[in-house]
Amino acid sequence: MALSGDFVAGGACPSKTTIPGKTVIVTGANTGIGKQTALELAKRGGTIILACRDLEKCEAAAKEIRGETLNHHVNARHLDLASLKSIREFAAKIIEEEERVHILINNAAVMRCPHWTTEDGFEMQLGVNYLGHFLLTNLLLDKLKTSAPSRIINLSSLAHVAGHIDFEDLNWEKRKYDTKAAYCQSKLAVVLFTKELSRRLQGTGVTVNALHPGVARTELGRHTGMHNSAFSSFTLGPIFWLLVKSPQLAAQPSTYLAVAEELEGVSGKYFEGLKEKTPAPEAEDEEIAQRLWAESARLVGLEMSYGSSERGQPLPK
Repeated sequence: MALSGDFVAGGACPSKTTIPGKTVIVTGANTGIGKQTALELAKRGGTIILACRDLEKCEAAAKEIRGETLNHHVNARHLDLASLKSIREFAAKIIEEEERVHILINNAAVMRCPHWTTEDGFEMQLGVNYLGHFLLTNLLLDKLKTSAPSRIINLSSLAHVAGHIDFEDLNWEKRKYDTKAAYCQSKLAVVLFTKELSRRLQGTGVTVNALHPGVARTELGRHTGMHNSAFSSFTLGPIFWLLVKSPQLAAQPSTYLAVAEELEGVSGKYFEGLKEKTPAPEAEDEEIAQRLWAESARLVGLEMSYGSSERGQPLPK
């Protein structure tokens, strides 16, 4: 059965590149695809930072990865993407303590949760899947630039094709909440962010790409109801498991985008598994991408992060 799932899902990372001396940050790395990605990159000799909301689980995952790979450069750090304060604290610590950051993998996500909001009042899926990573990435950009060539990998989803950016109600304050539509919007935002960031990073030696890793057997689906109903478990279960990947296999695309020598200089692209694909039309709309960037910067207070912000003055927009 696992064999069929793996066959349907595409193969292992073809690159054998090792990364000794390179520092990697993986968000949401204490479980699922993130943990497996951290493990794959630890095997290749990188210095790995697991960035997770639950520090206890994060420490346990880091210990497990150190034991399995005998790579002692695997560390856990606290990062709650549902808190702008936590993101700023994490980024400040990284900037202070790490000489270089070569690879940032924005992996953490929530999926189809109830209508929750983050500490700062953002709809949870938009807040964690997109806005949190938007701020984190921007705060670490200078570090990534000084470490160039460096790479940013954003985990999106095939679900982005059903997404739409509603600028009038990004946080679902006016409409009846639709958890599936909110998830699709958050993953479309990730692809748009990737495109616009790539445009802004031209000539810096920093690349950014988005990917759909495939559907994996992870905790991400905990709110979808698949595991709650006896009918789902017995009837759909076998079919579902046949079509999904193990987390280990689902981690291969992230690993590939992080290390493959043939992707040096490739930026602003969207991958499904190991292959570059054309994303949804709205994901390629430059005007929407630029408008989303401006709105996101406003929401997370990004203009306070640079230059004259140190003197308490926001930069002019």
